[in-house]
Amino acid sequence: MKKTARFLILSLVLLLAISAYILLASATNFDEKTKSFVIEAGRTNKDEVVDLLNQKGIITNGWAFSLVADQLNVWTKLRPGKYEVRKKDNILTIARMLRNNRQVQVRLVINKFRTNEDFAKLIGKNFSTDSAAALQFFSSNDSLKAFSIDTNTIATIIVPNTYLFYWGTPLDKILERLKAASDVFWAEDNRLDKAKALGFTPKEIYTFASIVEEETNMEADKGKIASVYINRYHKGMNLGADPTIKFALKDFSLKRILFQHLSVVSPYNTYKNKGLPPGPICTPSVSSIDAVLNAPATSYLYFVAKPDFSGYSNFSSNFAEHSQYAKQYQQALNEYLAKKQSKE
Repeated sequence: MKKTARFLILSLVLLLAISAYILLASATNFDEKTKSFVIEAGRTNKDEVVDLLNQKGIITNGWAFSLVADQLNVWTKLRPGKYEVRKKDNILTIARMLRNNRQVQVRLVINKFRTNEDFAKLIGKNFSTDSAAALQFFSSNDSLKAFSIDTNTIATIIVPNTYLFYWGTPLDKILERLKAASDVFWAEDNRLDKAKALGFTPKEIYTFASIVEEETNMEADKGKIASVYINRYHKGMNLGADPTIKFALKDFSLKRILFQHLSVVSPYNTYKNKGLPPGPICTPSVSSIDAVLNAPATSYLYFVAKPDFSGYSNFSSNFAEHSQYAKQYQQALNEYLAKKQSKE
């Protein structure tokens, strides 16, 4: 009897030790510090989730995980979303994370995009809403009306930055959050007052800034380029902005705008249509927006790249002077291309 009792006690101790090891030892099978995974809507049943975790190397023992998850009622509480596991997390920690719906936030990084299609792809890459559904939403003025935008002005409620959301955040809530951040941005640093002093709305300033953003990477030139377009606008001249032609053609690979490109029929063709285009041609950086708001008072109406290819521009107040600068640049460009061709 004593031997039997001793055997049972040892067996129980061994069983408890094995159970503790299964529960508390590392359950993961990946080398990274963390690994994220997405549980999609309609795919929260036990078998699919366990298969997903096995495939991702999140767990190494599906049977043990299932047993623990069953006891914690994970399957009745599990919600779709994006989760993150740390290297060496144990089964108990992972199961509790899923049961308690402790999701990781998505970092939506918005730098520069040009079209609604680009924005839709960004949404589809980061959220449960796929790009096709996002584009359909962006193509409906009825859907966009609640945010005081239309299909041409979606970008005007977006200030490039990094935003935190949950993977399952609905599209309307994403736009709501972006608009709220934009409203705060415009309320800061007297931006609304500066726009009003220039005689423009924030949307119009944003559109000017998008053109400036596409014209130059040189911070020192942004304000002067902004002054050129503001001066043209106030004089009733066509803006004549080359980047708007690229946008109208949806060909952003163009290096030079030729005469044949200027015939494109589009409200974004600022060589044919006076005033601002219907909306921005990209999401401009904060520095470009502020360059427009703080544009110096100049008499400039023209600018052209400097012939030293430094990226900076020469500015002119009259067409005769501009023509000389343009001739210098064209000559330097022709010489550069000739040298390049002779080496090929």
